[in-house]
Amino acid sequence: MKSFLRSGPVQAVLAFLIWSYMALIGRSVRWQIEGLEKVEPLWDAPGGLLFSSWHSRIFLLPVIWTQKLRHRPNNKRQPAILISLSRDGEFVARASEKLGLQVIRGSAGNKKKADKDKGGAAAIREVSDLLGREDGVVCMTVDGPRGPRQRAAMGAALLAQRKRATIVTYALATAPAKRLNSWDRFVVPLPFTRGAIVIGDIIKAERGEKTESIRARMEAALNSATQRAEELVGGEFEPPAPQDAPVTPASDQVMAK
Repeated sequence: MKSFLRSGPVQAVLAFLIWSYMALIGRSVRWQIEGLEKVEPLWDAPGGLLFSSWHSRIFLLPVIWTQKLRHRPNNKRQPAILISLSRDGEFVARASEKLGLQVIRGSAGNKKKADKDKGGAAAIREVSDLLGREDGVVCMTVDGPRGPRQRAAMGAALLAQRKRATIVTYALATAPAKRLNSWDRFVVPLPFTRGAIVIGDIIKAERGEKTESIRARMEAALNSATQRAEELVGGEFEPPAPQDAPVTPASDQVMAK
């Protein structure tokens, strides 16, 4: 069955279905947006931007791009999104490209596979290069690829700080929605429902600040924005994993499929 699902033709069909579903969600959900005015001046000015969000909202991440930022006058930015190097991530990568996103492939999630490690290292280098560009935009799920849920890993803060990129905390919610019994409580949005996009705190990753402080501020801002998004749609905010849960190392933090 795994071989069948990973075959080229099946991957193409799955990519089309995922793209169609994500496009349907973006267009059919009644979106309420808070904080877009925080992003617009940053989007139009030079400087790297790192959009941070939670892994459970992967299906929703492209919405602000497809519905708003993509259509800004004289837009020169094309966001990049990190997708697993695994074959399972292939159809997600293809779907993302159909939505006009740049795809970075790589995962360090399986340390037993040297090729995956190399893919993760290459992905981190590519993200770093993009954040150093005046028009660079990268979207990362900062609790991925292995959790714990809604606990920001150090990787995004470290990359942003090294490149002096601006971190945009970004939360989304829809209601009603289906939640899976996975480590991240993955949200499966439903079409023709209510949705909310909340831009949380804008964080300047200054060189002189401790990286842990940046990471902690990003985590708190994301959970606050996620709670607000759930309130706007009448949904339920699920708290993050316990404080003592181990945090994903910086070297492992690339976005999962």
